[in-house]
Parts: sequence; structure tokens; C-alpha cells
Amino acid sequence: MSIGNSPEDDRTFPAGDREAIGRALQQARIAAGLTVEEVSASTRVRIPIVHAIEEDDFSRCGGDVYARGHIRTLARAVGLDPAPLIEQFDADHGGRPAPTPAAPLFEAERIRPEPRRPNWTAAMVAAIVAVVGFVGFTMFDENDAPKGTTAADGGPAPAPEQATSAAKPKPVKPVAPKPTESAIAAVPQDKVTVKLSATDGKSWISAKAHDGKLLFDGLLLEGESKTFQDDERVDLVLGNAGAIELHVNGKKVADTFESGQVERLTYTKGDPQAG
Repeated sequence: MSIGNSPEDDRTFPAGDREAIGRALQQARIAAGLTVEEVSASTRVRIPIVHAIEEDDFSRCGGDVYARGHIRTLARAVGLDPAPLIEQFDADHGGRPAPTPAAPLFEAERIRPEPRRPNWTAAMVAAIVAVVGFVGFTMFDENDAPKGTTAADGGPAPAPEQATSAAKPKPVKPVAPKPTESAIAAVPQDKVTVKLSATDGKSWISAKAHDGKLLFDGLLLEGESKTFQDDERVDLVLGNAGAIELHVNGKKVADTFESGQVERLTYTKGDPQAG
């Protein structure tokens, strides 16, 4: 007797033209020798939701998008091909909705620039500065020029004083260069670093550390990014995986996630390979 099986595992479902989704999942689980608790632990789908899905009740999934994700996850856990079950779910629930573009949050108001007026004050200041500079240069040139001998004493004129050396310019403090892409990509080798960016829509995400500590649980809007680090492992749940771009340990992860797809991923140190 399996300790995790409950009396619900022997439930019967009404007969029809084809086997119900929940019935198919339940029979595959029993055939695989798994309990509801074991399936819940491996897929991280809560036990009440597993029971409800096996009864063909998808109201606790939080919507059709999450229901498809749970069906796909449970089917893989018990060794079934999820594609026929997803097609059956779409047929029973009005088909898969076509993705609609997100409405813009706001539209920037266009402000017509006012015609520029001539700035007479600036022109006058520039003219004054030019005149003062010309006069000063002329006076300096006359004072600095060597003088000839005078007729009174016939002696040579005194040697002109040497002009003082120009003030040395102050050293310019070098500006620190902006970090390059390679510098941004550098991550600690003794940690696992995961960066999520919503590039094609919004997505609900959940991130946990290796000890089960919740790092983030919420909605990531399009254009936003989140970065998580842990000493050993980062566990992720992506509600709309097709909208997410992943960088793990400084490397971009090439994924084939679909819009609306629910994915549960685990990453550790080293090359980014989902566990």
C-alpha cells in the first residue's frame, strides 16, 4: 500500500466518447506507481490542485493559461505526451485564445515647440567681451615690444623684461569609462547568478534559493529585469515563459518557450543548464 494514495485514486469518471484529461493523468500516475504527494513534490503543483485536475476541475488553476501549464507539467511527470491532452483541453474550453498585443500604458503628449526668439542680451555680451579682449591684447603687445635707443643719451634702451610664462593648465581628472558588456557579464564564479528580463510582454515569476527562501514572487512587466544570486541553486517558476529572456552565470540561455507556457527551472553554478 502506497502511503500517499488516497481513496480518491479509485474514483470513477462518467464514460464518454474519449477519456477525460483528469482520468488519463490519474491512470498514468497510478501505473507509474506514484502518489499524489510524490507528483506534487516533483512538479511543485500543490496537492489540492493535483486532486482537482484529476477530477477534471480546472477552476483552481487560476485561468486557462495556468491550466495548460499544469496539464503539461503533470503529463511529463507521469510519462504522458502532453500535446494530445492540451489539444483536448483547448477543444473543451473554446480553443486557445489568440495573443493580443498589450495596450500602451500611456501616450506621450506632443508639445509644439515655440519659435525661438533672437537673444539680444547674449549678442551684446559677446560683443563686449570681444572688444575688451581686443583692447587688452593691443595694450599687452605695445608694452611687451622692445624699445629703440633714445636721441637724448644715445645709449641703448634697457632690455625688455621677459614675459611671464603662461599659467599651466590644470590637469583634467580622467573620467572612469562606462562598464562594457563583457564587464557586466562577469559574475562571481562561486555563486549562481540568474537574470530575467521581460522582453515580449509581462510574466508572473517566482524565484527561490537552495534553502527554500523566497527571493521574489510577483509580476515582471515588459522592459523590467530582475537578478537573483545564491551560493548553490536558484529555482524558478515562469508563468509566461515565452516573454522572458534568461541570462544564467553571465551567459544567455537559448530557449524555445511559448507564450503562455508555464516553466519550472533550476540553475546551478557553471554553464547554464536547466535542471
